[in-house]
This record gives sequence, C-alpha cells and structure tokens, in this order.
Amino acid sequence: MQVTVSCPVYESFRVSQVAGLFDVTLEEKLQQSFEVETPSLEEDWNVGLIVGPSGSGKSTLARKWLGKALYDNPPWPENRAVVDGFDASLSIRDVTGLMTSVGFSSPPSWAKPYAILSNGEKFRCDLARALSIAKTEKGRGQVVVFDEFTSVVDRNVAKVASAAIRKGIRQGTIPCRFVAVTCHYDIAEWLEPDWVIDMATGTLSRRCLRRPEISLEIVRCGREAWKLFARHHYLNGNIAPACRTYLGLWEDEPVAFCAILPVVCKKHHFRISRLVTLPDFQGMGIGMRFAEAICELYKEAGDRINITGSHPSVIAHCKKSPLWKAVNLKNAPSQPRKVSVFGYRSASGRVTVSFEYIGKERFS
Repeated sequence: MQVTVSCPVYESFRVSQVAGLFDVTLEEKLQQSFEVETPSLEEDWNVGLIVGPSGSGKSTLARKWLGKALYDNPPWPENRAVVDGFDASLSIRDVTGLMTSVGFSSPPSWAKPYAILSNGEKFRCDLARALSIAKTEKGRGQVVVFDEFTSVVDRNVAKVASAAIRKGIRQGTIPCRFVAVTCHYDIAEWLEPDWVIDMATGTLSRRCLRRPEISLEIVRCGREAWKLFARHHYLNGNIAPACRTYLGLWEDEPVAFCAILPVVCKKHHFRISRLVTLPDFQGMGIGMRFAEAICELYKEAGDRINITGSHPSVIAHCKKSPLWKAVNLKNAPSQPRKVSVFGYRSASGRVTVSFEYIGKERFS
C-alpha cells in the first residue's frame, strides 16, 4: 500500500521567516510518501501490530487501510457507572466479561464513573468498549483497530493488558481480530501478534512471538500485607486472625495475596478465604496460578483445600480446569438481604460455587 500525506503551506510573515532562516522548501517538507506491504484480510490471523516512532505514519496507514475498523473512542457518560457506558444490547454478563478479559476485574470499580478511575483503569475501560463491538450482532468476527495503544499507561499495565487481549482472543471470549497501533515496541512479545508492520523500516514480518515467562515467588507473610490488597477485594476488607497469609512476588514486587483458613470441625481441611491480584497485573491468570501453587503445597501435605467464589472469572477458570471439581452450588435466595450493587457484599443475593482442588494426580 502506498500512502501520501501532505498539508497546505499557510503563508505568513513568520512562515516566510522560518523558510528563509533555515533554507527549507516547505512544499517538499510538508509532504510525505511511504510504501509498505500489508497482510491480506483474507489470511488466517487474529492479532496484528502496527508499530513505529511518532510521525512515522502508523495512524495514517491504519486509517487508509482499515479506516472503517479504526475505533473512535466516544465520550463516556457523566455521573454514571462505567458498566452503563456500553451498548444497551449487551447483557451485564457480556459487559463484565469484557472488563475481565482486558484485566479490569474489580466489581466495585465497575460501578464507578469513568472520570474518577486511574489512567490504567480508564485505558482498560476504553479497550473493553472498543472490543465490545465484536459482541454485538453486526460486529462478530470483524477487525477492531485501536490507535495509541498503551500510550497513556505505565509499562507494566501495557504489557499485562497486551497479554490479556491475546489470551481473550485465543480463548474465544473476545470474538474479533485485533490490530494495535502504537509507538511502543516493548508490548510486541506480550501481545504475540501474528504479523508486525514496522513503520520505522517499512517492513512486514509474519511471526508469532512468545510471551516472556512469568515466574512468581510464593512467600509466607504477615497479616499486615493485606493492607496493600484489601481495597481491591469485592467483599469486606477484613481477614480472620486464624488466616495463613501468602504473597506472590513478581521480580520482587508484590502482585498477589492469598489467605487460607481451616474449615471448622474438619481436620486437615482448608479453604481459600481471600485471593486478590493487584489491578495492574490482572488479566493474565496470575491469581489462579498463584492459588493453585499454594493448593498443591497443601495437597502434598495431605490436606484438602477448597475455594468458594462468585466472581465470573474464578468460576469460569475452575469449571474449565481439570485441577478442580465442583462440590457445592449455592443459588441466590428469591428475596436477598444485605445486597449491594451486583450483590457482591455478602453471599446473600449472589450465586456462589465451591470447588475442591484435585491437583495434578488427575493427569496420572
């Protein structure tokens, strides 16, 4: 594809001074042409990346090649929750599923207005709404192009969000093809694109990069570590004094927390009381991998261990994983009490499912 961009020369005394002082032929400098190979939309691919430095023509190429698919982020409604900023045809299950798929997994934050969210949370909301196009009847399977991808967030959020998108598309929870347009090369291996157009060199490469390995260190910690995670949990902020508490560290930085309680009147039987991954690191499956590593330690010691959850991502993971088996389902009562938004304040008014960790012996 060959693209030429230009703008008119706006003549003025100062413009003439600039041209004269620096001996610049403005008509030539205000026009740029480039030619680059683009993959066919008929090819079998799911994720693409257009990358290059500022001013290299990324957005221009995306607009000319995939103009109809380029997402134009409309303003969010004021004084309303972010879940109300999505197309009315989408169910609450669709909306919260999209939020979770891009790593924005906090039910209390779903009820907040867009304006008070952090930059990282706003980015994930924008991303979820862009991808929601694919959930509508007319948008299934289409290409979604997101310009300025990860430009306004720190690099941890950028990498984690990239990995979350790739995971969602691979698993089919995001039913579209996605093209990221960005000046940041560091997200390429986390997004694992099927093709990359590098505007700095004008080259197209077809490849599938491997995401860097994520290694967590699990350490016992004191209950005071909960203070870092408490406000990100959708239930109350308390943990029982009898809890055994664990931290998950990624490159020496706390990213996940787990609290384990003994089951009353059942010897050698425990349950996960609290499991939280910090928002910047949600979307890659860190939380459940962290929990399963802890569960394996208990199982090796001859103990049984359960997790009871109402969060859609926890239930979905345990239902799919052969490491867990469902042991109890509690339906919401017909007239729930003490229910906050979405029924997340207590077990009253929400569906909870209990799973027991079976462990790796299932594969033997």
